[in-house]
Amino acid sequence: MSERVAIVSIAQTKYEREKPLQDHGELVWEVVKKVREETGLKYVDQVSDGMAIDKVVSCSEDFWQLRTISDAYIQPELGCYNMDSTKVAGDGAQAVYHAFMNILSGMHDIILVVAHRKESETIRNLVENAAFDPIFMRPLGLDFLAAAAMQMRRYMDVYGITEEQCAAVVVKNRGNAKKNPCAQEPLDLTTADVLESKRIAYPIKAFDCKPISDGACAMILASENMAKKLTDKPVWIKGVGNCYDAHYLGDRDLADCDSLRMAAQRAYKMAGITNPRQEIDLAEVSDGYSYQELLWLEEMGFCERGEGGKLIDQGITMMEGELPVNPSGGILSGNPSAVSGLTRVAEAALQLRGEAGERQVDGPGVALAQGSTGPCGQSQCVIILGN
Repeated sequence: MSERVAIVSIAQTKYEREKPLQDHGELVWEVVKKVREETGLKYVDQVSDGMAIDKVVSCSEDFWQLRTISDAYIQPELGCYNMDSTKVAGDGAQAVYHAFMNILSGMHDIILVVAHRKESETIRNLVENAAFDPIFMRPLGLDFLAAAAMQMRRYMDVYGITEEQCAAVVVKNRGNAKKNPCAQEPLDLTTADVLESKRIAYPIKAFDCKPISDGACAMILASENMAKKLTDKPVWIKGVGNCYDAHYLGDRDLADCDSLRMAAQRAYKMAGITNPRQEIDLAEVSDGYSYQELLWLEEMGFCERGEGGKLIDQGITMMEGELPVNPSGGILSGNPSAVSGLTRVAEAALQLRGEAGERQVDGPGVALAQGSTGPCGQSQCVIILGN
């Protein structure tokens, strides 16, 4: 059984509105090739010394790719022949969770984790509508946008969060994205620009939600013994936690997110963190909608419930602030769903390795990455990383 697990290599594509010149396999190969070249790793059936990738965990979803067994079509690019492979549907952070547990169990030593999606080739609202109950909720035409609009309205009503505070999140994150060469839509915006953008589902406006995006991300996880042989900059996974909330939106108070609170508490317990505000140096969170950054930070214990707006008002979450949040630009600047959670882990790891380029935060030692999927943050995963 491995005592510790580390991230030893990371690769991302440039995220774009569409990638018509690459099919899914080519998108996956772009990042797989990079991490294999960086580490020099082959697959377990190609070597005799055990220093090889012995499992692949991929993240994709059949509905999004309009085909069943969506991972079967990228097996050549993943290199899954004659070896263990698992597909995780939902979010890429959950794929990291799965790979981490596989290595801790002692069953595997080196795992390749890959997430990819081409949102440009699918009609988003139809796919998301399929996530809802087919008898009572799906006929209403609900999608994640409509659900998010209800959550944002409820959150604002209960805690007094303002549209201006949510808009400030967009301004911050789109501005951070100017320093990230992988970001899809870096923009110079003002709060007024966000507030005056087209309303698409009250109170959500066009700039309040992430754009359609294509891209892929990959990383290699390794047991402690193997990690020390593969890199001199291992990023250790200190704690993980996940949680799944009620399926029906009416069965939970949308002003809060208990699933995230429980996932964070589990990750903190494993990592030995008792005061996240004091012990975590930066956070990469899943901000598919602007209000979510504020709500998610509350539920992860960086402030009390209802005080997320104060974090942005006081500049605490700016790159130069006490707790930099989404120095990469976050999902609001363009990441595909499913890939976005893996990207959060990748960006947090790059920060800890000191390899984040112009978006580098000064000297972080502990970072949090959070992945989310489902309507109103139904499924949550929190991962704590450290040097």
